[in-house]
Amino acid sequence: MKYLLSALLIVAAGMAIADDFDAVEAKLKAAMAAEIRTDAEKERDRNRRPIQTLEFFGLRDDMKVVELLPGGGWYTKLLAPVVQDNGEFYAALGTGRVSKSLITEPGFEDVQVVATDSKVYRKDGARLYTLETNGLGVTDADMVLTFRNYHNFDAEGRAAMNKAAFDALKPGGVYAVVDHTRRHMEGDTPENRRRIDPVLAIHEIQAAGFEFVDFSDLHYRADDELRYEVGRKTVTGNTDRWTLKFVKP
Repeated sequence: MKYLLSALLIVAAGMAIADDFDAVEAKLKAAMAAEIRTDAEKERDRNRRPIQTLEFFGLRDDMKVVELLPGGGWYTKLLAPVVQDNGEFYAALGTGRVSKSLITEPGFEDVQVVATDSKVYRKDGARLYTLETNGLGVTDADMVLTFRNYHNFDAEGRAAMNKAAFDALKPGGVYAVVDHTRRHMEGDTPENRRRIDPVLAIHEIQAAGFEFVDFSDLHYRADDELRYEVGRKTVTGNTDRWTLKFVKP
């Protein structure tokens, strides 16, 4: 009887988690269909698989969420509406484009832009960017996400980003990172500036204090031979990407 009750509790917990994501999925689908998204952004849904990706990371609609380096806001347009009613959404680092355009649009008034005194820049002659930050100005976050940004930074910048994410999260909070795959231990070449070794990323993020808890092959692409820059026609929109989930102890 004891084992039967335990099994029932496990099943019930699994059903509760599924039910939780049902609400998130409905909100994501509504955000994906919103008029604010361009046709080009919608075209990328098939490849980027945002619903499956965010389910893997464990997104819930009552979370306090931080997106690092949101760029033009492709993911911001999906994340912010999901947590708008029950949670909080923050954009941090490299927020110039979303600050000028997206957060002035109806439905995005609650987006909070933080860490505006941080500096993302490339040193003279440097191949990659670096980051100077005193932190994100957010505490007890449930999730920090960054998509296809890790490769842009030098070791110093990556360490600063990882520390900022760690400090912003509450214990048990999730650090979610996706980026383009580089061959393990491959040195710099003209064709791999926008790729990064996932083993290196795991090592660096663990060094910041995180526990590596899971990975997904959602963005595995067997026909990306990892030979060419991600901007080349042969791999654009079809790059192999690693998808890693970490937790703050």
